Amino acid sequence: MFNKILFAVALFVYGLPAFSQNTDSLTVVKTRWQKTRVARQVRLFQHHFNQQNLFGANQNISFLEINDTGRKAVFALGAEEKQLITTSDFGLRDTALAAINGNFFDVKNGGSVDFVRVQGKIINTNRLGANGERARHQQAGIAIENGKLKLIKWDGSGDWESRLTASDVLLNGPLLTLNGVDESLDTAAFNRLRHPRTCLGIKPNGHVILLTIDGRNTESAGASLFELTKLMRWLGCTSAINFDGGGSTTLWVNGMANNGVINYPTDNKKWDHEGQRKVANVILVKKK
Repeated sequence: MFNKILFAVALFVYGLPAFSQNTDSLTVVKTRWQKTRVARQVRLFQHHFNQQNLFGANQNISFLEINDTGRKAVFALGAEEKQLITTSDFGLRDTALAAINGNFFDVKNGGSVDFVRVQGKIINTNRLGANGERARHQQAGIAIENGKLKLIKWDGSGDWESRLTASDVLLNGPLLTLNGVDESLDTAAFNRLRHPRTCLGIKPNGHVILLTIDGRNTESAGASLFELTKLMRWLGCTSAINFDGGGSTTLWVNGMANNGVINYPTDNKKWDHEGQRKVANVILVKKK
């Protein structure tokens, strides 16, 4: 009898993660998102999970879904070689429909620490580690050609990015999922702990999702990269890549309230729309 009780307890304990995951996935799939039409091929989705009902916490998630046919809405990059400006200022300057923050950058001196090419011109190159190795955010990225976007993965060579033929290239990462296969992530604090996150995902029908999940607040805890991987899968993405997050996480949509800032950036440590951090580059959604 005692052994049977131990067995039942073990089943319960080891079954908790799977149960939690199933509950979370159903929560996301069944969510009634607030939907706003931004343009003919661009829709905004928003929801505040405020009953501690996603990953056992409150979460605020906003994302754009773009029909990436190149007919009405196209992708582009906005970047500065040394200067840092806000995501919203990038969007306004380039008369975009929307913008989301891009890759990792030099806070003190400006400019990206990862390779960036815009309209055929190299803006920044990789700053490698002391041992000459690439960071995880230099082992993948996005490439844009004729307004259409795709995810790219490092082939292991030293000159990989320079041989890419796309006119616009932005390295980023870590890569979370590619063509339905999850990438391997270690348990480093950056991956394991919850932070505000910015992410790009691609669905099988070619639709692109640009997503922010807010964090560092009781209203929204943020996500680990393991949780972010699951979230993007539950939203239907078979490929997904992490962008710079934390205080940089910003989603901007032209013409919306709060000067277009959709999420709750944390650089001012307040739960409002005023805490944008200046960044080196952005992904733009533009009207063709």
